Amino acid sequence: MKDFDFETPIDRRGTGCSKWSRYGDDVLPMWVADMDFAVAPPILHAIRARLDHPVLGYGVARDALRDAVVAMLAREYGWDVAPEAVCFLPGVEPGFNMALRALLAPGDGVVVQTPAYKPMLAAPGHWGLRRVDAPLAVRGDDVLCDLDALRAALAKSRALLFCNPHNPLGKVFTRAELGSIAAAALDSGAVIVSDEIHCELLFDGRRHIPIASLSSEVAARTVTLMSASKTYNIAGLKTACAIIPDAAMRDRFLASKAGMVDSVNVLGLEATLAALEHGAAWKAELLRYLQGNRDWLVEAVRGRLPGVTVHRPEGTFLAWLDGSAIGIGEPQPWFLDRAKVALSPGAEFGAPLGARLNFGCPRSVLEAGVARLQAALAAR
Repeated sequence: MKDFDFETPIDRRGTGCSKWSRYGDDVLPMWVADMDFAVAPPILHAIRARLDHPVLGYGVARDALRDAVVAMLAREYGWDVAPEAVCFLPGVEPGFNMALRALLAPGDGVVVQTPAYKPMLAAPGHWGLRRVDAPLAVRGDDVLCDLDALRAALAKSRALLFCNPHNPLGKVFTRAELGSIAAAALDSGAVIVSDEIHCELLFDGRRHIPIASLSSEVAARTVTLMSASKTYNIAGLKTACAIIPDAAMRDRFLASKAGMVDSVNVLGLEATLAALEHGAAWKAELLRYLQGNRDWLVEAVRGRLPGVTVHRPEGTFLAWLDGSAIGIGEPQPWFLDRAKVALSPGAEFGAPLGARLNFGCPRSVLEAGVARLQAALAAR
């Protein structure tokens, strides 16, 4: 008997959530990276307990949270990090923008492996930096990094803005791949800014490897960004952390707040601590459910959506649909109009003929979405 319910749909309309507010009631939203599952009970308990205290002023991470992050990094990844290396932030996106602002100068190049999610594509432009794309290639179920192309891109750049697991392709980089990527960055003198927000959402027995954990040399050139927000579905609580072992780099990073990045949500700090200390059972069941959804979705797309191709994501709860063979132009607006299913548009990722689908939802919702897509294709 399952301990947690991922099957029962939850009505989120009217709650002010972005996912269910953007489109009309006739549209099934399967776009933004926000799961439709109830938060783990220990997290809700921790939030309710904190609300028993009537004051909700500015928050600061307690030692217990910092220690829990350090313990998690050692336990899960064999990565020993000093407590002072952990810097709490109101999100991963502010974190990589802070890093680019702190560590680079206007005109410097930033390598991004494309397709990439919109905030990552946009970040270099916020600071007068040049984005240098290094496309990833999909071959069957494999996502491949062209190391020669990456080295060529890094030769014109000062930073690699990295994403592992990759959004939107769901690629989980192996230790060998990470070693080659890190070596290319270090050989070029580039720093690595690594978005690892989906690091706990891996399938088929895979284990995440923080790129900074490869060696002290890599760690000294890397800003690692993590959060419990995607795994535990608490993105609205705006809490993340940067792990920066090098003290000089950390000082530059923290100085880059410049009045734009505020303190962290006090309830988010409590929720993150509860997730790290008491969320393991819920997470294990979530991963089993998401892997089942992934497997069902891949087979359904391949069998029921002619012209649409999909590879099997190794992590995240996001699937990349390639609609280049359908002959309908950009698939996202077409499916929104004809199927009343809202996907994330490929143009936002730098790949207009693709679309991203969020399968972090009850199976019945996923089945309904695919049925709508199938019917729209059949009615062409």
